[in-house]
Amino acid sequence: MNAESDKTSRGDSPTPDRLLHAGSEGEYTAEDLVLASGRDVNPKSIAWAERRMAEKGRASLDELLP
Repeated sequence: MNAESDKTSRGDSPTPDRLLHAGSEGEYTAEDLVLASGRDVNPKSIAWAERRMAEKGRASLDELLP
């Protein structure tokens, strides 16, 4: 583990608001969609996210977030 990861790692603490973003009000990536879906980031899930984004647009992320 390096010193930088120690600074950003908070264990069981909640993620600070400055690091969070929700909804599709801004730009988002296939990786954002994969993470919002609870899947692991890998080539198969990225391909799934890209297909979903192409099909549903911004709604693809809104459907997954509360």
